[in-house]
Amino acid sequence: MQVSRDPAAVSPRGGRRAHVSIILPVYNAERWLDECLESVLQQDFDGSMELSVFNDASKDKSMSIIEKWKVTLEDSGIFVVIGGHDSPSPRGVGYSKNQAIAQSSGAYLCFLDSQEGLLCGLACRSWTWAPCGDSLYAESLSLAQDDVMAPQRVRLQHEAALGHPQSVFTSNGPTVIMPTWFCSRAWFSHVGLFDEGGQGVPEDLLFFYQHLRKGGGVFRVDQSLLLYRYHPLAATHSVLEATIWSLRVHFLEERVLARWTVFTIWNAGRQGRRLYRSLGAASRSKVVAFCDVDENKIQKGFYCYEDSEERPKPRVPILHFRAARPPFVLCVKLAGTVQGLDRGTWLPPAGSGDPPAQESLRNVLASRGLTIVCH
Repeated sequence: MQVSRDPAAVSPRGGRRAHVSIILPVYNAERWLDECLESVLQQDFDGSMELSVFNDASKDKSMSIIEKWKVTLEDSGIFVVIGGHDSPSPRGVGYSKNQAIAQSSGAYLCFLDSQEGLLCGLACRSWTWAPCGDSLYAESLSLAQDDVMAPQRVRLQHEAALGHPQSVFTSNGPTVIMPTWFCSRAWFSHVGLFDEGGQGVPEDLLFFYQHLRKGGGVFRVDQSLLLYRYHPLAATHSVLEATIWSLRVHFLEERVLARWTVFTIWNAGRQGRRLYRSLGAASRSKVVAFCDVDENKIQKGFYCYEDSEERPKPRVPILHFRAARPPFVLCVKLAGTVQGLDRGTWLPPAGSGDPPAQESLRNVLASRGLTIVCH
């Protein structure tokens, strides 16, 4: 559906502000820009919109494509602001987003990326480091960025934003790990700019953590709003998994473990042991046990931290989960096409041949009053 808009109503000229600014950083995106910009044109939002593009030293035909679309978009009532630089090398996604925001006028900011490849309709639900009662759920997942909007995206996220001024907004898809950012300009200004460290810096994750520190929340729109692109040269791959892991562990320590006196790590396998080794000394000293359902791991009796400089080396008991006491940190590595619980960790649907360990986890979570939603 193409909506007819009045160009005079959306242009920031004359002091007017758009309701929503779509923030689009661009770097060598000629292969995908046509489809990306077509999705902007097809938005069914009837308020005023502008597209703020910042070209981060693209060396391909990206700017020619943008200039071509500028005419089409403005004829449809979507004002287009274009900025950029022609330095020898790009300055990064965080810098480009900040520049695109600075040159825009909208009361709300809708973030869109254009630097991905093969289209795949990826829609999955995820929560990360989400406090839940006396337990905490963590997960590992890699996803690509968003770059093609469903026609209803701006309208639905704007409607949600009107009632939740201190939240960032996501869709019925990746939330905390890969949020589909939409927030008010006022709230963005309160949180602060994206990190401009450049390649290898997860600016979205750092922004989200600062958002939480400032007292912000998350609100999910229960509809698919985006399609995701993925290819081996995508900017998202410049961020090392180890970087993401380290930031998440530090934030877990800062926001949760600092308030706990003791806790149990639910997973005596590789991921649980990795979490234990990644903790700072103060947090590591609070780990009273690992727990698991794997009898082979339980029979070992303990985990010895061989790399520790302490003498004697720490030996942490490994218990059956029924003998363990909360609070817990559940450490789950996601792989393949697993699907999820809505309160923090992911498992295949019940009755689909779950391994006994997963079925036991389902049962104990249910017994503690946690609602399990598989889809």
